[in-house]
Amino acid sequence: MKTLFLAAFAVLGSLVSFGQELKADQVIKVNTEVYDFGKIKKDVPVTTYFEIINISDKPVVVENAWAGCGCTTPEVPKEPIAPGAAVKLKVVYNAAALAGFTKEVYIKLAGVNEPKVVKIKGEVVESGAAAVPATPATPAAKPAAKSKTVATKKVVKKTTKA
Repeated sequence: MKTLFLAAFAVLGSLVSFGQELKADQVIKVNTEVYDFGKIKKDVPVTTYFEIINISDKPVVVENAWAGCGCTTPEVPKEPIAPGAAVKLKVVYNAAALAGFTKEVYIKLAGVNEPKVVKIKGEVVESGAAAVPATPATPAAKPAAKSKTVATKKVVKKTTKA
């Protein structure tokens, strides 16, 4: 009977501790959950940065960062994030296919079982097509005036010496 009681207590204790698992959103805040690249050119890498802010009272270590495919490459910050401080997670995307895309980037923190997930998205267009950023940086330049092509005919006279 005593053994049964101890076993039940151990199971109940593990369930309670499992329910109090630390979550990434309790430790960090990210400046955006989804970054939209807009229209980008095929086979031309694009880069964005996710700002990770430590909202806890202890240093946070980013153990790893990865994506679901080889076209998306996150770079793990090297140093721990001090309480209240921020670091940037660099994410490079290199599209090989023409289509819309949404890619998940996973951020694994030390002491937190589930990774934080952020996303990048956009639309891939032909390399010769104009890329359109999600947020325009500068107004577009005016197109050059059209030139008119005029065909001319060159006449060559042949002369002969006698």
